[in-house]
Amino acid sequence: MSHSINGHFTPASLLKFAAPSIIMMMFMSLYTIIDGIFISRFVGSNALSSLNIVYPIINIVFAIGTMLGTGGNSIISRYMGEGKDKEAKECMTQFVVISLLISVVILVLTHMNLTSISRILGASDLLLADCDSYLSVVVSFAPAAILQCLFQSYFVTAGRPNLGLVLTMIAGILNAVLDYVFIVVCQMGISGAALATGIGQSIPAIAGLLFFTFSKGSLHFTHFRLHLRELGQACYNGSSEMISQLSNAIVTFLFNIVMMRLAGEQGVAAITILLYGQFLFNAFYLGFSIGIGPIVGFQYGAGNKKELKNIHRIAFLFVGISSVLLTIAAVTLSTPIVSVFTHDADTFRLAAPGFKIFAINFLFSGLNITSSGFFTALSNGLISAMISFCRTLVFIVLSLLILPTFLDLTGAWIAIPVAEFLTLLLSTVMHVRYFFRPGKQNYFI
Repeated sequence: MSHSINGHFTPASLLKFAAPSIIMMMFMSLYTIIDGIFISRFVGSNALSSLNIVYPIINIVFAIGTMLGTGGNSIISRYMGEGKDKEAKECMTQFVVISLLISVVILVLTHMNLTSISRILGASDLLLADCDSYLSVVVSFAPAAILQCLFQSYFVTAGRPNLGLVLTMIAGILNAVLDYVFIVVCQMGISGAALATGIGQSIPAIAGLLFFTFSKGSLHFTHFRLHLRELGQACYNGSSEMISQLSNAIVTFLFNIVMMRLAGEQGVAAITILLYGQFLFNAFYLGFSIGIGPIVGFQYGAGNKKELKNIHRIAFLFVGISSVLLTIAAVTLSTPIVSVFTHDADTFRLAAPGFKIFAINFLFSGLNITSSGFFTALSNGLISAMISFCRTLVFIVLSLLILPTFLDLTGAWIAIPVAEFLTLLLSTVMHVRYFFRPGKQNYFI
């Protein structure tokens, strides 16, 4: 396995290695986006608003899975780089078992408090029934959702990134087909979308369990004793990714409250469409970070600073150039992108001009996501969490609380671009300190 992440990387070989994770993350993001398209077109804009109202609960599930996936992966890959395969297998098994237990607790607590949770998240009388319907079904698949998050990282470290890609593609295609069957043919409404998503998530979850149970490779399930120190390190290293997902829940909640006040249910539907665009864009760079993470962790564990510097240079050159190109594409195609999601005139009138302003954040967010992911792979959870916490919570919350007060809807559209720009300034300071300024804290010297 070590031969696949050890040695010298060129731009082409690094991108080739990361490509399966990029495509895999984008397909995962398409689960929700495809649900949104079918719900908006065949159930209605109010149903789309309902999905967004309860989505913070799903963000919590993803937060835990992403934390123990990326944070745990940095522990596993480092141990493998140090030649400690036994410890790597035990840690991976532990992370999977603990994640499953947590997902079951979330499932039970949510079902016990379904309507109360929908109300707390901002469901109006008009949206409450759809909120309860979607949440009750989708949270039933919480164990599958959390396993999918774990395995998308662990397949890469096991040297089988293409397996994760194929499984995620199959799951995404199945989700789209079932959306049509359940929503259009069977007329199941919003609960049909949730069922399609859950079944899709179950494909990579079950396949991952089978693979790591019967694999003869260097990484598979094994008997384990509790590695509490490594569990703490995994949570610490993956805290930035967890914070990112938890912050998504908080920010989604705040956006829903602000947009309900400024533009009603159509406003919530409009911001949902914008957040879908961000979700897909960010998935591209989160997948890239996950893809290169095992390489960075391995080279760091092996003490190969020259190659670490090479990977850093290639990674951020790629992210910088691609961010500019994708931002131009998003702004240029804003109208057709919005039209894919809705034919409702009021929702379209809000979302189309808003997307052009909102898309400016794509210039900065890829660099910030990759910066946070790079520090996670280096087991520097503090800096990674600082970048992620400021990016996904502090700066956005401040922008959402302040800007709409003075600029109304325009303030809501520019809240995330402002937050991403401020985060880029912070990321630049951290890069200078840890990668360019001489000193013992420099990872390349």
